[in-house]
Amino acid sequence: MDTQQVTLRKMTPAEYHAAAEHREAESVHALSKFMPEELARERVRHGTAHFLPDGPDTAGHHLVMAENGSGEVVGNAWIGPDPGQASGSADSAWLYDINVFEPFRRHGYGSAILAAAEELVAREGRTALALDVVGSNEAAIALYRRSGYEVSSMSMRKNL
Repeated sequence: MDTQQVTLRKMTPAEYHAAAEHREAESVHALSKFMPEELARERVRHGTAHFLPDGPDTAGHHLVMAENGSGEVVGNAWIGPDPGQASGSADSAWLYDINVFEPFRRHGYGSAILAAAEELVAREGRTALALDVVGSNEAAIALYRRSGYEVSSMSMRKNL
C-alpha cells in the first residue's frame, strides 16, 4: 500500500451539504437495522442539529476536506469535541466521521486522513482522538487497529 499524505482544509458550503447528506444517509442505513427507518431518520436529524447547530461554522468542530499532493479531494472528516467529556475540560477530541472517496480507496488515504486529523487535534493541545465504529465495518476496524487505536468500550446486541 502506498504511503500518502493529505492536507486538510475547511469544507465549502456545497461540500458541507454533500458530506452531511452522505453522513446522514449512512447513519440512517446503519440505525435502520435496529429501529424503524423513520425513527432512525429522526434520530440522525436530531443528532446533526444537536452537534452542529451552526453547520460547518459550529465552534470547536472541524469539517474538513482532504486533498492529496496533486490537489485532488480524496475524502473528508468531521472532528470535534469528545461528547463523553465535559465541555471545556476535554483532553480528547472525537472523530465523528471519516470518508475516503471511492476512486481513492485502498491506496493509503484513510491512514493519511486519520494521521492529519490526529495532527490537527494535537496542535490544539488534545492528547487523544476517540471514535465509534460499527462492528460490521471490518475495513474501518482494520484501519484503526493499524493506526494504533484500541477498543476502549464495546456494545453488543442480539435481535430476538
